[in-house]
Amino acid sequence: MNKLSADAIKMLNEGKNIATIATVMPDGSPQATVVWIDTDGEHVIFNTAEGRVKTENLRRDPRVAIAVTDADNPYEQVTIRGRVVEFAHEGADAHIDALAKKYLGVDEYPLRTPDEQRVIVKIAPA
Repeated sequence: MNKLSADAIKMLNEGKNIATIATVMPDGSPQATVVWIDTDGEHVIFNTAEGRVKTENLRRDPRVAIAVTDADNPYEQVTIRGRVVEFAHEGADAHIDALAKKYLGVDEYPLRTPDEQRVIVKIAPA
């Protein structure tokens, strides 16, 4: 497994930088979604809900490309290619709340619906 570069870790940890996640649709066409992003220093991590297009795409084909854009300078970004190595429900609600704190400054994710199941997606760089 490749390691995240120092630049990538900095972009993932600092500020309110967002990422565009590119996945592969069943017909082979690309699908891109903007997400809040996180890292454990080894993996790129994002949080989504079960049943979303990106989640279904990644369960079928774990390949992913990620472009993390600097919130203060949209012309500065890092690109990471990798594969999903884990989908985790445990801790997913707390994780989306932590991301809401980082990105929105609120203690709880405000867009949660009663019937959604959150999932943490962990990506290893390729």
